[in-house]
Amino acid sequence: MGSGSLLEQIIQYFQTNSGQYWQYVGQHIILTVVTLVISMIIALPLGYIGSRIKPVAQFCVMFAQLLRIIPSLALLFLLIPFIGTGVVPALIALIVLALPPLLINTILGFNEVSPLYKEVGIALGMDQRQLRRQIEIPLALPYILNGIKLALVEIIASATLATYIGAGGLGTLIFTGLGLYDMSYVVIGAVSVAILSLLAMISFDFLIRKVQKHDRTNYSI
Repeated sequence: MGSGSLLEQIIQYFQTNSGQYWQYVGQHIILTVVTLVISMIIALPLGYIGSRIKPVAQFCVMFAQLLRIIPSLALLFLLIPFIGTGVVPALIALIVLALPPLLINTILGFNEVSPLYKEVGIALGMDQRQLRRQIEIPLALPYILNGIKLALVEIIASATLATYIGAGGLGTLIFTGLGLYDMSYVVIGAVSVAILSLLAMISFDFLIRKVQKHDRTNYSI
């Protein structure tokens, strides 16, 4: 198949199936956002507790390392007998993949806050809640955002596998293309996932730089 004919097939797909394409994009984004929100609700408080209590931190790191060695596809198939197919098992598998970077970076972020800043806060009469809100969280935020970025990219890429169990998304295009030996579907799906991942990375890198600049301006001692 020549590149010209492949390009023509891609153009033809968008001319005839643009509605279907945006439906897949929407499914992929919704699955990604829901996964990320649930993962953050679990990981951020646990990471903060881990930064304060060493045994919790050790457990979180061990747990995160264990989760990293479980292949997402294997996890999807393991969940099918218990939960069936569809969005729920896909969500569980994706949450498992998103937790390690969120947990580790949250613990790291709070551990990296210098005691000197806390001493200054206490000297200014801050209580624990004020210290957490005005010093610890702002200074830990670049690390936390980096964890969110890594988790988000992981989710976007791995959500393509959700197609295997009927959760939709851009993986539908990739696996349809593989099944039909039609590379135009594969290219559209793969490039779309790559663009979403790239946009997520660029957005969070910009946000992290802004937060770091803000921290340098407000917390220089």
